[in-house]
Amino acid sequence: MPLMRTLQTGWLRWQGRIALLLGRQTEALRAFERLSALSPDDVHALASRAQLEELRGGHERAIELQREVARRRPAQAAGWFNLGFMLEKADRLEDARAAFAEATRLSPSLDRAWYGLGLVLIRLRRFDEAVEALRKNTELQPMSPYGWYQLARVHVDRQEPEEAARIIRHLREFEPKVAAQLERETGLRTAPSA
Repeated sequence: MPLMRTLQTGWLRWQGRIALLLGRQTEALRAFERLSALSPDDVHALASRAQLEELRGGHERAIELQREVARRRPAQAAGWFNLGFMLEKADRLEDARAAFAEATRLSPSLDRAWYGLGLVLIRLRRFDEAVEALRKNTELQPMSPYGWYQLARVHVDRQEPEEAARIIRHLREFEPKVAAQLERETGLRTAPSA
């Protein structure tokens, strides 16, 4: 890359970052668009544009850009995770499921992808698969209440109140407010663990 082009791409990248720091999303988007025009292979600029489009409410454009990120970097789980997140938000659940599944395949320790997969599977009413995804999430993030909360809700939906009660007791040990919320929402009353 010639020196002048290198300087231009560096300057545009900094313009985009500074605009983001100042909360000027439109300016940041324009800087990253100019960067993409100057350097079409710059996947970071493409991903930045996708995120900014999503923030601005341009969901379809964001999905299109993020899909291109995943296509260009198919072995990077983060691109698939971000695509899954955007697709889920757009209610394109089967596509979101596939994107999250690819992220978990590429990076089995990406707890957020397992959580996203679990949420999508719940919405698809595929509860058995949701349990598997959420169990993996709770293995990776045992002290985060989010996976546990959703897992308890799935057990209630599957008519397994004893499993939900077990999770509520477990949550009471480190997230008593979440445990109390689950008791209120499910109508399950559990005694504290012995």
